[in-house]
Amino acid sequence: MPIQFNASSEHTLGVEIELGVVDRQSLELVPRAADILAKVPEGWTECVKPEFMQGYLEFNTGVCGSVDEVRRDLQEKLEWGYQIASEYDATFLWSGTHPFSRWDQQSLTPDDRYQWLMDTMQFVARRLVCFGLHVHVGVDSGDKAIQMCDRMMRHLPVMLALSANSPCWNGHDTGLASYRSKIMESLPTAGLPETMRNWSEYNWLVDHLQSTDFIHSSREIWWDVRPVARFGTVEVRIMDTPMTMRQLLGLVAMVQCVVAGISSEIDRGAYLVDCHPMIARQNKWHAVRYGLDATLVDPDTMLAASARQMARRTLDLCRPVADHLGCATELGYCEEILQSGNGAQSQRHLLQRAGSANGVVEGLLAAAGEPWLGDTGISCKQ
Repeated sequence: MPIQFNASSEHTLGVEIELGVVDRQSLELVPRAADILAKVPEGWTECVKPEFMQGYLEFNTGVCGSVDEVRRDLQEKLEWGYQIASEYDATFLWSGTHPFSRWDQQSLTPDDRYQWLMDTMQFVARRLVCFGLHVHVGVDSGDKAIQMCDRMMRHLPVMLALSANSPCWNGHDTGLASYRSKIMESLPTAGLPETMRNWSEYNWLVDHLQSTDFIHSSREIWWDVRPVARFGTVEVRIMDTPMTMRQLLGLVAMVQCVVAGISSEIDRGAYLVDCHPMIARQNKWHAVRYGLDATLVDPDTMLAASARQMARRTLDLCRPVADHLGCATELGYCEEILQSGNGAQSQRHLLQRAGSANGVVEGLLAAAGEPWLGDTGISCKQ
């Protein structure tokens, strides 16, 4: 049976944020997700969800018409979540990885699908103790969603460089800005998307993978950007969980503007120069390694440019779209990341200042503050 794409007439938003559950005293990941989830209010069961391991969970918005609606939706759920977590002397970590909790000491969430993944992928799955930001944007056809995945590849490294927030793993500085990206890439169906011609080819690919028992459903294709038929969206999955709500809203605004801008170009029949897959892979690697200090290749000129230059060019392209979508203020939060640094840079400043991975966690908790009250304004670089 072909997969039907539930088209969206507007560029609506849906946001998923994965947050670590940490003990307030030890600052380690603790398997408290089930306790928190047991108290989820009626009607929110699809909005606060378990994840692969019991030391983290996911908060989801409903379908939102604007970035400001995303803010209001998430703030309500986070306020509830923080209050319940506090009953267990726990709180939430805004980072792509936990700086020192060991991956091999985490407990699997009891679930048939998760157990199948663990049995199939073994230690590759066992290491999936990492946290990301996923942004869905509505598009109006399956064919456009496939074109979008291809044409988004030029923008993904910039989004990763801005969001990179996972330099530490098992108590060590990995030397990477986004170690989470390398953990995710170890999955057999993760990384940059495959180039496809249309929705029919995507249907064929998913059908083949299912019939040969490689996957159980299209949910197990974990590309950095992928079509999601049941929601009628393109989902950007490349980003680390950022440090603050303010950074999250800036990244959400950028994703919505880029998708809306490309969609408009497709509707006008404009020819969009594709990014060669090898250039996309190299740009992603440099964003993984260096974050905002990366040197990238501009797919239009094929000349080297800094990640900051590329990010500002992208923001310049987004501004007219942001004015139309009503998210110009939130888009401006990405400029703040360029000025003050991404999460990876802040974590390294914390590590240098505190001298321990525990100090990094303390600084991250302070920087996130109470997200439903807005950004605390705490700078980890001072």
